[in-house]
Amino acid sequence: QVQLVESGGGLVQAGGSLRLSCVASKGTFSSYVMGWFRQAPGKEREFVAAISRSGVNTIYPDSVKGRFTISRDNAENTVYLQMNSLKPEDTAIYYCAADTTWTEIGTTMREYNYWGQGTQVTVSS
Repeated sequence: QVQLVESGGGLVQAGGSLRLSCVASKGTFSSYVMGWFRQAPGKEREFVAAISRSGVNTIYPDSVKGRFTISRDNAENTVYLQMNSLKPEDTAIYYCAADTTWTEIGTTMREYNYWGQGTQVTVSS
């Protein structure tokens, strides 16, 4: 059973930055594809970023490409999401997710089998 705990959320002004962290306990972190998703009020959860097991490959949707960076430290069992140039539309609960079954990077929720509780990010205009 993999446990994921996010941190780093908060309130920031538009144009500011935040770095989210997600620590995984139990299991072999370096063998998991990791991802970040977000859910805004009244909207479906959406894909934000994903990173391969080695950290070499990453993928982002157009909405965050060039502003967000996902990275990982396998020695610390941690995945990060650096968010720059934040916009009010980035306001959401951000969730960390682990895919322990596949080797390819996934962009859909069904490809991830473990989820954190989420951390709130609020961007004021």
